[in-house]
Amino acid sequence: MSHNKPLRLGMIGGGEGAYIGGIHRIAARMDGSFQLIAGAFDADPDRGKVFAATEGISPDRAYGSYQDLIAGEAGRADCVEMVAICTPNFTHYPIAKALLEAGFDVICEKPLTSTIEDALDLEKITASTGRYLGVTYTYCGYPMIHEAREMIARGDLGDIRTVQVEYPLEWMAEAIEADGNAQAAWRTDPKKNGRGGAIGDIGTHAYHLAGFVTGLKLDSLMADLATFVPGRQLDDNAHVMLRYEGGARGLLWASQVALGCSNGLRLRVFGEKGGLFWHQEAPNELLFAPLNEQSRTIKRGADYLSHAAVTRMRTPPGHPEGYLEAFSNLYAGFAEIIRSRKDERLPAAIGLNLPTLRDGVKGVAFVDAVVDCHEGDTPQWVRPNVV
Repeated sequence: MSHNKPLRLGMIGGGEGAYIGGIHRIAARMDGSFQLIAGAFDADPDRGKVFAATEGISPDRAYGSYQDLIAGEAGRADCVEMVAICTPNFTHYPIAKALLEAGFDVICEKPLTSTIEDALDLEKITASTGRYLGVTYTYCGYPMIHEAREMIARGDLGDIRTVQVEYPLEWMAEAIEADGNAQAAWRTDPKKNGRGGAIGDIGTHAYHLAGFVTGLKLDSLMADLATFVPGRQLDDNAHVMLRYEGGARGLLWASQVALGCSNGLRLRVFGEKGGLFWHQEAPNELLFAPLNEQSRTIKRGADYLSHAAVTRMRTPPGHPEGYLEAFSNLYAGFAEIIRSRKDERLPAAIGLNLPTLRDGVKGVAFVDAVVDCHEGDTPQWVRPNVV
């Protein structure tokens, strides 16, 4: 029997005023992969239930807390099959742990947890329960990122020499957390965000993207963190030098105070035979610069692209796709993982090369290593616990 109906989705957090919750809901609906039927959308139970009504959630499945959702759904024949966690970092671990142990599959925002100990524990729990946990490293959902990955894997660039990845933003260039911006407030609170500020919030995206595209494994790093906005408790700018296994070198820059940068995620990969360039604000194109040849632009929609890229495309050439579609590709992939498990078959292409629980663990270990390096008495290369 093939399971093609939309999977029943629950959501923790992501209610009124939560930007990322709306993105998750759009992504879940875009391909008909999921139907949102239950949720605990807010730390304020009453406000969460009011929001649930605006999403068409039945009152008996609008829960006041994640504990209530687990208790209410566990006894239903039509219980949710997967639950998305759209809450601040410090809550990810207890919520994911409870869901996994109750038998639910999980989609979790990044970074996975606030501490490496919690991340490793979630990995053990997931293995022991046999459930699935996917992490929303959004940018690996872009078709041209998969094309870049395929090109590097087949040797178009030769041995990789240098990787440069940057993620500059401007939205926290002032102390907006002191002026009532809730999204900035928890991101600058070490008790809620974890040890890293910009490096945890967006630096982990950059780190994951570089590794996803190149296949390189980090050997060690050296980091310099800065907090430019007075009174802020966590870093808002990070420079990290990277040494990869096999000899490649890398540079990573993450900033929340880079004026003029709206969402400037950019990746450059240089090998012995060519260079490859991708920019998130123009995500439908790759620039390929082969050695001793004219540089050329590779566009999304072209019929010569890899199957991995084509699988993630929805519209014909010339019709741009972007962030929402990339996010939706992750949701479609997570759904395929669950469906293939039910059907006892291998996942189709959309269910391959997804950001996994292990990627989440590596991201937390990366942040730890960056902060350890910065806080050390003398500059030195630091090896993450997990690579």
